[in-house]
Amino acid sequence: MKKVHLNGKRMISKEVTHAYLKRKFDFPDYYGKNLDALWDLLTTLGKDTDIIILHKDCILENLGSYGEALLALFLELPEETDRITVEIR
Repeated sequence: MKKVHLNGKRMISKEVTHAYLKRKFDFPDYYGKNLDALWDLLTTLGKDTDIIILHKDCILENLGSYGEALLALFLELPEETDRITVEIR
């Protein structure tokens, strides 16, 4: 099982957040850097993956409503695929 730790302190803008997520998940260059593209790639991950999100408060502070939508996306993942677990701290 693959573990991916995401540090909310690193998510300071939409652009920085998507570059960070691309790196952490090793997404291909064609990654669209938006929530729809993120959903598409995460729901088709080939390995069982544990995603641990740290510093939720920083995500909300830095990204506002976009941060709320991002966290909601991650929380929906386990409902879509049993290959992903998500923990938000």
